[in-house]
Amino acid sequence: MIDDVVSKKGDKFVLRYSICVSGAAGGPTIAESHALAEELGKTIAEEGHILTTGATVGLPYYAARGAKLAGGMSIGFSPASSFREHIHKYRLPHFYFDFINFTGLNYVGRDQYLVQSSDAIVTVGGRIGSLHEFVTALESGKPCGVLLGSGGAADMIPQLLELEPQFKHLVVYDEDPSALVKKIVDILDKESKDIKVSLNHEEHWFLDSVDHAG
Repeated sequence: MIDDVVSKKGDKFVLRYSICVSGAAGGPTIAESHALAEELGKTIAEEGHILTTGATVGLPYYAARGAKLAGGMSIGFSPASSFREHIHKYRLPHFYFDFINFTGLNYVGRDQYLVQSSDAIVTVGGRIGSLHEFVTALESGKPCGVLLGSGGAADMIPQLLELEPQFKHLVVYDEDPSALVKKIVDILDKESKDIKVSLNHEEHWFLDSVDHAG
């Protein structure tokens, strides 16, 4: 429904962006950075946007927890093809999600689906899977936020980008979760100006085409 991505404040429509938090499902950065991940989810919710994650354990799970405890919406993208697989085969959580999309694409395909279904991606901590999501976002032209000081892949990204400097304009950095989310939202606001103009003029071209079809 359109209400899932658009809300109305007074006479103005406000877009609700889907922002992915990508991070390690295991390893030392969970103990070190779980509070940072939770703050990312909380800020996304408080800013009025939708959190997307890989419906997994570790740092993405803490982000989902932060979003839900702040009253926000959390959508998970599972590698499994069903709830049964999600629980028994992949042994993944089901708490803190308003909806789980069972992609049936295993981890590699799930990552691509997750990124393509999100407006932007934020990396906290992370390992190879997080790098895969980050690179997929870059090659898809998505804005990327990197939480420096969270360890793992996140702290390696500035150096890795020296291999492909043409992507640098897509990436913003910060050590503060709230500030990083707000940087991403600012970028998305600028990119979505034309959409906001259309919404605020209440353009219903898709309805008009149906009305004139007969």
